[in-house]
Amino acid sequence: MKVRAPPVRGAGEELLAMARQHILVTGGAGFIGSHLVERLLAEGHRVVVIDDLSTGRLSNLKAVTRHPELRIRIERVSDCRDLPRLARQAHCIYHLAAAVGVQLVARFPIRTIHTNLRETEALLAAASRGQTPVLLASTSEVYGKSGKPLFSETDDLLIGPPNFGRWSYACSKLMDEFLAMAYAQERGLPVVVARLFNTVGPRQTGRFGMVLPRLVAAARAGKPLEVYGSGRQTRSFCWVGDTVEALVRLQNLPAARGLVVNIGGTEEISILDLARRVRQACGSRSIIKRIPYRRVFPGDFEDLQHRCPDLRRLRRLTGFRPRTPLAEIIRRLVVET
Repeated sequence: MKVRAPPVRGAGEELLAMARQHILVTGGAGFIGSHLVERLLAEGHRVVVIDDLSTGRLSNLKAVTRHPELRIRIERVSDCRDLPRLARQAHCIYHLAAAVGVQLVARFPIRTIHTNLRETEALLAAASRGQTPVLLASTSEVYGKSGKPLFSETDDLLIGPPNFGRWSYACSKLMDEFLAMAYAQERGLPVVVARLFNTVGPRQTGRFGMVLPRLVAAARAGKPLEVYGSGRQTRSFCWVGDTVEALVRLQNLPAARGLVVNIGGTEEISILDLARRVRQACGSRSIIKRIPYRRVFPGDFEDLQHRCPDLRRLRRLTGFRPRTPLAEIIRRLVVET
């Protein structure tokens, strides 16, 4: 029997086939996830999104909804019967599905714990069957009550007591990290954990307590800019494009496997000063109003006084550091969102 030889492919076609990848993104309809999906599609990859839309929105993906290489599954990761097949077919997985937002976390601790633990466990189990590389998005909240000026990946972590609801999120995401590293150690799963600090940009909503979009919306409307607590607590902010760049570089870097890596901004600012800068950028006459925590969150709420990342590991591994300064971040939020 005569066997037909496969067609000869040019060098350009070979490179294109190698570059095009099948990628699974959980939480891909969320704020960060949607920007990541756009980036991956722009690079020529095939993308499958799994999102139950509990905090994400299909409108976040409206620019690419009709893209021929995008498939969207509206369901929980843990309920997806095709998850083992999707994970096995994927070149890599970005696991961004999680409970988000300080207000949601403080008000619904059971939902927070279940969402974070169950979805991550299901995802890691499916990925381990085919040894599909996973990037797990974690959070700076795991640093807990640390008083250090810069948070480093090797720091000891101090989480508050279980009767304080806000720590349920930190603890559940920390257990996600432990579970990911357990799969790496016991089953050889290629995993990198990205600890995300405050990320901001288009499509982020203030409805779950995210501070910058909430302040910008208030300043535009001429409403009071509400600053919770004393306003002396400090944060750093990273533009979503910089966060996505760091995520992609880490996922594509074998040397990052088995590591925890911070991703965040480098400019620390108090929330009170942030409100002043937002008001100025908007040309607003809104007053700045301090609001006691007890009027916004449950009575057992504890806030972190400082949260700024040590980014030396990210720079050493990837050669990348966030490029967008805070002044430009605020300007873009005012102009583009």
